[in-house]
Order: sequence, then C-alpha cells, then structure tokens
Amino acid sequence: MKPSENAIESLLQGTNADPFSLLGTHPGPSGTTLRAILPGAETVEAFSLDGHRLGTLDKVDDRFLFEARLPVKPQPIRYRCAARGSDWLVTDPYTFGPVLGPVDDLLIAQGMHFRLFDKLGAHLIDHEGASGVHFAVWAPNAVLVSVVGDFNDWDAGRHVMRSRTDIGVWEIFIPDIADYRAYKYHVVGADGSVQPLKADPFAFMAEIRPNNASMTAVPAKLDWGDEGHRAHWASVDARKVPISIYEVHAGSWRRDRWNWFLDWDAMADQLIPYVVEMGFTHIEFMPISEHPYDPSWGYQATGLFAPSSRFGEPAGFARFVDGAHRAGIGVLLDWVPAHFPKDDHGLVRFDGTALYEHEDPRLGFQPDWNTLIYNFGRREVQSFLLNNALFWAERYHVDGLRVDAVASMLYRDYSRKAGEWIPNQEGGRENWEAVEFLRATNRALYGQHPGFMTMAEESTSWPGVTQPAYEGDGKGKETALGFGFKWNMGFMHDTLRYMSRDAVHRRYHHDDLTFGLVYAFSENYVLPLSHDEVVHGKGSLLGKMSGDDWQKFANLRAYYAFMWGYPGKKLLFMGQEFAQRREWSEERALDWDLLGAPAHEGVRNLVKDLNRLYRTKPALHAGDCEGDGFEWLVVDDSENSVFAWLRKAPGVKPVAVIANMTPTMRTDYSVPLPLAGKWNEILNSDSVHYGGTGKGNLGQVKSVDGRAAVTLPPLATIMLEFAD
Repeated sequence: MKPSENAIESLLQGTNADPFSLLGTHPGPSGTTLRAILPGAETVEAFSLDGHRLGTLDKVDDRFLFEARLPVKPQPIRYRCAARGSDWLVTDPYTFGPVLGPVDDLLIAQGMHFRLFDKLGAHLIDHEGASGVHFAVWAPNAVLVSVVGDFNDWDAGRHVMRSRTDIGVWEIFIPDIADYRAYKYHVVGADGSVQPLKADPFAFMAEIRPNNASMTAVPAKLDWGDEGHRAHWASVDARKVPISIYEVHAGSWRRDRWNWFLDWDAMADQLIPYVVEMGFTHIEFMPISEHPYDPSWGYQATGLFAPSSRFGEPAGFARFVDGAHRAGIGVLLDWVPAHFPKDDHGLVRFDGTALYEHEDPRLGFQPDWNTLIYNFGRREVQSFLLNNALFWAERYHVDGLRVDAVASMLYRDYSRKAGEWIPNQEGGRENWEAVEFLRATNRALYGQHPGFMTMAEESTSWPGVTQPAYEGDGKGKETALGFGFKWNMGFMHDTLRYMSRDAVHRRYHHDDLTFGLVYAFSENYVLPLSHDEVVHGKGSLLGKMSGDDWQKFANLRAYYAFMWGYPGKKLLFMGQEFAQRREWSEERALDWDLLGAPAHEGVRNLVKDLNRLYRTKPALHAGDCEGDGFEWLVVDDSENSVFAWLRKAPGVKPVAVIANMTPTMRTDYSVPLPLAGKWNEILNSDSVHYGGTGKGNLGQVKSVDGRAAVTLPPLATIMLEFAD
C-alpha cells in the first residue's frame, strides 16, 4: 500500500513517530519496496550486505527520498550513493529488525530485569550480519525519540527510533559506527514540546566537562586476572576480617605537572603501591560516575554508568580495579541513589514528564542540595538504580558500594519543615518505597555477587540497617535494610569533639569517648574519619586537635591508635595518614611535600604500623562487630582521662588498649590485666619513630594478681599483647 502524502511529509520533516513503517524494506505481491532518505545522494544502488547488487532506486522527492520495488526478499540493505563525482556507502538502519525481544519486554515491564545494562544504552554489537551500535532508551511518555550524534550531523530526522509501546522503550540499530562517537537523544514530549537534548541514562562514557554528550564505548575489559582476590572475599565473613579503608577523591589525590587529573593508569602506578605500603585493605573512591560540576565531588552525577572521562576511558578504570585486586587491595565506590541534579541534559523531565522524579516537590525535591529525588515507588526507576549497583559489581568487579545520604532516603521529612512534606499512607514520616528499594538492592547484590559488601552512611537510629533484608510479606513495612556495614557517625562526631577540647577540660567530657560503646555492637560499624570532617571550613584533622603544635601531633597519634584499637572497621580520608595541615580542596593535590617533615612522617609511620597490627592480630579485628570481642578495663577514670579495654577473639592472644588523653606522663598506673604473666608492648604512639618522646614500658609489663603497673606516656595510646 502506498503511504499517504501526510505520512511521507511527516517522514521527511523528521516528525513521523513510526519511520520503520515507511522506511526500509516492505514485502508486497509484486516484490519488495525499498525506501530510504539518503541526504546528498543523486543516484543510489542497493546491495546485500555480502555485496550482491540488487538494483537501483529512484529519487522521488528532492529532499533525498529514494524508492524502488525489487524482486528480492526483505533483508538488511547497503546503499552506494553517488553525487558530484564522489560515492559513499550507507547501511540502512531501517532494514534491520529489533534487537530486544519478548523476554526483555516481560522482565522490563515487571521491573525484574537484572541485566538492563546489557539491553539499554549504547552497545557495540553484530546484528543480522552487520557491525554497529544498538541504542535503547526508556521514554514512555514521548511521542518521538531520535538518536542524534556526530555520525548524523546531529540531525533529529535521520535516526528516529522504533517504539516498543508496551514497555515505553525506544530502540534502533545503527550499523557502521563504532566506539568513541558522541550522541544524545532528541525527545519530543506528549504535548509536542521538544526537550533539551538528553544524555543517555545508561551511557558507558561521556564527553569531558563542560561538554556533556554521551559516548559509545565498551565498558570494562575482558582479560581480568583477579580470580584469587574475588574468591578470597567470597570465602570469608567480612565482619570478622580486617577492613581498613583509604578514602580517596580521584581528582585531588595527586595531579600531574600541569595540575590536571591523573588518568587511571597513572593512578594505578602511584596509588596502588602507596596503599599497599600503608597497609590499607581497601580504597574507597568518592563518586567517580560522570558529573558536570567539579565542586560537587561527584555527588551530583548525571551519568551513573559512566566512569568520569576526567580520568580517561572506561577500560582504564577496569585496569585500575584489576591491578588493585592483583595487589590484594579491594576497591569500593561511593554510590548516590539519594538524589540527582537538575541539569537539562540529565534525567530531569526526561520525556517531558516527571519520569525519574516526583511531580510534587514535597516528595521530589531535596532542599539541602538543590537536587531532585528519585521516585522509588516506580518500578522502572527502582530497576534503573538497582541495575546500576549490579553493573559496577558485574562489569568493573568493584568490591562494594558505600551508599551516600541513606537517612535522606528513609524519611519523607528529612530537612523539611511542617507543610513541606507529605506523610505516608499511615500518616508517618517513613519513606517505605525507598526502604524497599534499599532492601531489594542489597538482596540482589549479596545474592548475585558473593564477597560483595555494602555500607550505609546513615546518621539516625533507624533499626536494622545491617540486619539481613529477607524477602518480605509484600506489605512493605520491614525495616531491616540488609547492608553489610554502617558508618558510625556518632563515633566520628563524639571523639573529634573530645579531641578538640583542651586536655584540662577533658575530665568533664569523659563520656564522649565511652558512650559509643553503649551501641558499638548494635550494627556492623565502620569508624569513618572521612572527607566530611576536613572541608567547608572544618580544617584538617591535625588542626582539630587541641594544644600547641607538639600536642596536636601527639593528640592525633593517640587518637589514631585509640581508633585502631576500638571495635569497628577503619576508614581514613586521604592526606590524614600524614597529618595534612591544610583543609582539603578538590582543586589541588594533597600537600605531599610534608612527607619530608619528621613529625608528618612519624604519623605516617604510625598509620602503617597500626594497619599492620590490625591485619595481623585477630584480637583487633575478629570481634569488630561482636560484643564478646570487647571488655572494659578502665572506664571511669575521668580525673586522669585514661581509658583502657581489652580486645579479644577465641583462640588468640588478647590485646589491651590503654589511652592517656592528658599531657601528663603517668608511671606505675595500675591497669587490670586478666591474664597473669608478661604482656608485650606492641605499639606506643609516643615512640620516637612516630615523633614522640619515647616514654614507655621498655617493651613489656607483668601482670600479677590481675593487675599491672604501667607507664602511660603523655597524650599517647599503647597496646599490650599477652605474651605467655
């Protein structure tokens, strides 16, 4: 049947929402009709993909519309176009069938597709005999979606996509293009409004800012060599093994000589050996997903599936992870499902409607960050985010995710005044849709990737953050979130407040260091000294310590040793391992010249030794998440600001941790030690090797009748291990 003039006119104007019904090959009783728009061509010949000439097409409209009826079967077609003495080949995308299938339709419709990152986005594939890129995007309320890019002069009429109406997905296979091609989506809303060109939500790569187009790319790599590393973590209980994390902002750990970002290969050459030397078990990167604004540190991402192009190609990040694993170092990523930015090229009103966000700002706007909130109650949005979490585990072999701002997801009234939020159906403040999303994500990650771990930055007392998130009864009121660990924000705030006080006043605030043990085993905790504490006018950790310069260093050393002896996994932000003096800024590298100063190198030596002891002494890590691994020895000596406790585990030698938080040295201080005999001094933060005075116990004390006389150096923490 010959198309109507109106249909052809809309086709040539690029406004026909179903070009596959007009273009390509269409069988009929007298042969197959071929129809194509071939800009610039004067004559056109049709060929099969294997090079057989099929016939010529006639120009039927001066806007480069060509047609023919040929005695061939419908098949992918390649055209040889000629004009003004030149010729070129065009493989017609409208002669190819769809790539997605009915199983994809079913799983996407149910929100149960756990491999969306293999289906949506831009994938380099071979399809029906041709190589090219398959594009697919979810835009259910759009009336037309086109792929525009550097391969079609950004012309929205050239590659209008096929609509899979039942699931709201648009797709097209474009042959003869490969990787590193820039593209976006041209989206027309249901009301006819043309949206700003949109980046691909599933893009694996993006242009480097300030440009923001998506790029065709192959995510990750194929030749991994980290089987041993992954098998090890799949075989252990993460709660009972040492985990000491070095938190890194990839853009400012180091810079090159032009003050530009290191690429992943250069970072691997420098960062991985450094972390190995320092004795950390994991690197945790602040968000590395593509983001347009440097001062957001990555927490306002527009490309959740794309490692930022600031640091090179996506495969470079895969090489980094593989190299870290081969060196025995795990890689964790900061992950941000709590909010997304309002940049025009991002997810905001993606198809002309509130698609990823809520229509009502009382549900969908986050005032703290001037960002939008995902609609966790929409199954497609849940699936998008859950698949992103699985993607990093699957394609990049990352070892875990630290989930940012969980508290803002759990409560509808987070940072809101009365009247600025909408209660749930029961009239409460809980965001049960977000709760179920977090539960489902943790179930999927732990179920599909043994050895993976998740960590929640959750600053409230929500019950069961690290309790298993078993499949519920469907009513959506289960509170257990299923995380592996939770950041202990209370530890960070209470202990830093204590350490900032002058030593003479600490006796009145003794419970700042003891209160945390009341709840230390209510969740599986990570003790974070994170980037949040060294930015926005808060100064450095060294600057937070009280006293003169010598006391600041002594306080910091005592504090680190206190923390490494305290139950919980450890996290230290970059630069604090050598006591950076300046506040951190994302605009510059750390102050590495400080490593030449003895006091700073002393702190670095201490952190190395603390990590070594923490890894090699099971008493210091096996009971991090269990109350049986901790016992107070001295809890109430507020007058002297002394704290002492025992760390222990079945079948191993116990370790006593004793902290003197005043600048007064105490000799013959009586400490209860439950096992009679010799106790070796395995660490002393006042050692001259660390920049201290060298006061101590000459390597050993002896416990008699359950007590030992111990020398407590000024502003220092010591560790004693039972020897006999």
